[in-house]
Amino acid sequence: MNALDVSDVSFAYGAKEALRQVSFSLVPGRFAALLGPNGAGKSTLIALLTRLYDLQRGEIRVGGCSLRDAPRPALKQLGVVFQQSTLDLDLSVEQNLRYHAALHGMSRHQTGLRVDAELARQGLTERRREKVRELNGGHRRRVEIARALLHEPRLLLLDEASVGLDPASRLALNQHIRSLCREQGISVLWTTHLLDEVQPSDDLLILHQGRLVASGQAEELTQEHGGDLGSAFARLTTSGAAR
Repeated sequence: MNALDVSDVSFAYGAKEALRQVSFSLVPGRFAALLGPNGAGKSTLIALLTRLYDLQRGEIRVGGCSLRDAPRPALKQLGVVFQQSTLDLDLSVEQNLRYHAALHGMSRHQTGLRVDAELARQGLTERRREKVRELNGGHRRRVEIARALLHEPRLLLLDEASVGLDPASRLALNQHIRSLCREQGISVLWTTHLLDEVQPSDDLLILHQGRLVASGQAEELTQEHGGDLGSAFARLTTSGAAR
């Protein structure tokens, strides 16, 4: 069973079409990069995947569960890190996680075990009682990842998660997510407009003007459309590429 199936999804803001007949699937345990220029439709797609927006056309299934017809079991399989932080800055790291666990209906015992496990996995055990506002940008992102993984989802969505981080923190975050993907077998959808966040072995989706213009293994796509990822990306995202 695929971790995610997106079938013929279209979405418009009034007369402005943001997504046009987008279809793709993510298999379990893989890191997939959703690459596109600013305004390509990446954040709109994330909003549909998380039900911030209702589907207008098409179908989305998470772990086989329809997001339209069975939203609860579908969303239970999702962990999300949004571009803009949604942490409560005046709560401690642990309080933020416990609040999220309560929203998911987790028992106190289960919450304690999962909070301890994810804080240890993210290297945040010693910071559990610090207020989030006292943390730097990289550590705040790790808190958000710990929170997203608390209920043990099968699919982790990260929408431009490295925005605002310095180059070293951005690289560390990208590598950290990849290690989680390998170690836990979860699927990852990482949206970005930065070419250096994509590796040759990644599953790559390229979105341009609301249309999926290429999908496949990054290395294969670069060979097919250009000598390197930059050339392939430029060729696929020219003004006429998304007819």
